[in-house]
Amino acid sequence: MLDNLQTRLPAIAISARDIDRLRHLAEAAMEKYPATAEFLAREIDRAEIIPADRSIRNIVTMQSEVTFIDDISGQKRTVILVYPEDADVDAGKISILTPIGAALIGLSAGQSIEFQTPSGGWRSLTVIAVGSSWPASPTHGK
Repeated sequence: MLDNLQTRLPAIAISARDIDRLRHLAEAAMEKYPATAEFLAREIDRAEIIPADRSIRNIVTMQSEVTFIDDISGQKRTVILVYPEDADVDAGKISILTPIGAALIGLSAGQSIEFQTPSGGWRSLTVIAVGSSWPASPTHGK
């Protein structure tokens, strides 16, 4: 089943700006959240790395505002993908260390991904739109 799933995974891209921190986060989370950390690590390993100086549009990055549909329930949600310390479900900020967060990273509008939840069930999400929640300041993140 995993081999079949691997062939259906969409191509993804992650900004070089995010990659080192994401790798460190996945490694640090292996003991506490093994399934999600392994999923995130696999996504990082298979992603195309986009140079930090290249503009990224319509790709889910850290701090992106993402609108997606849960393909099973039909529920539509808009969230901001954040690092764990900034997560606030009530404010629509979901952590990269959640199964949904790890699934969304690197996807583009129109792409879908299937993934297994920690409880063993399967989910499928389709990204409808990607925006940026970064402040206009060019010094953000420096």
